[in-house]
Amino acid sequence: MTSPPRLNARLRPRLPSPLREVHDERFARHGVRLLLKRDDLIHPDLPGNKWRKLALNLEAAAGRTVLTFGGAYSNHLRATAAAGRLLGFPTVGVVRGDELAHRPLNPSLARCAADGMRLHFVDRTTYRAKTSPEVLEGLLGRFGDVVVVPEGGSNALAAQGCTALGRELAGEVDVAAVACGTGGTLAGLAAGLAAGQRALGVPVVGGGFLAGEVARLQHEAFGSRAGDWTLEERFTFGGYARTTPELDAFAADFEERHGLPVERFYVAKLLFALTALAGERAFAPGTRVAAVVTGAPDDALQESSVSR
Repeated sequence: MTSPPRLNARLRPRLPSPLREVHDERFARHGVRLLLKRDDLIHPDLPGNKWRKLALNLEAAAGRTVLTFGGAYSNHLRATAAAGRLLGFPTVGVVRGDELAHRPLNPSLARCAADGMRLHFVDRTTYRAKTSPEVLEGLLGRFGDVVVVPEGGSNALAAQGCTALGRELAGEVDVAAVACGTGGTLAGLAAGLAAGQRALGVPVVGGGFLAGEVARLQHEAFGSRAGDWTLEERFTFGGYARTTPELDAFAADFEERHGLPVERFYVAKLLFALTALAGERAFAPGTRVAAVVTGAPDDALQESSVSR
């Protein structure tokens, strides 16, 4: 499924995103080629998987208010708010943590507010139950006629939108790898790849729930499990929106080697995982591995979230 023509015409995303090979001795010594799928260059305000996951959802919303969910540093909330500003529809962000309502907005939420998003803070117990009928009915009663998009934007439409990522890589690589938060990008990527290619997901949060989520999304979007995909769950580095000195040092070294600014919470974990796997000889000689670069770093936001 392709992106909606109306949104393409108005936002002019850069599609297909560039695919660039980089020479990295840590891969080359094992006969493995590393390529970067630069989805971070798709659109300055809706980069990477945010555009791919939101496009069909926004088309279906048809200008109505979009209500969605996220934490205090959610890239998804920021992308949804930016889309609302650019396309002229209202947005509501349900934010985890009612204690935040009485504090100055952090840079991420401040950006959402500046883009016109109405922020609604809920306690963490309510947030965990955000998909329950009781919580959803309460939100609908409060905000009226809204289109609800789930946390991270991952639903059947998002997975369908992300199939284009797989199709853009057809015939170009053997393994397509992506960092995973809610599973929608991996679900669509795997479905869009050709026979003989496989998708590798690197979760950025622990808990072991993502395999079930990816399978559920594929059943909702495609009727069954689709494509060849696996998860590599050893590289969460403390969980969502967390980093460590080891990961920071790796990312800084990768930046110096290849001149690419590395986003820490998703992309760095993905690149670290692929480098470790290459060192473990997990990829056969001759394998072409694509790392999907889903976002660019925002230093102010990343520094704030590390200390939360």
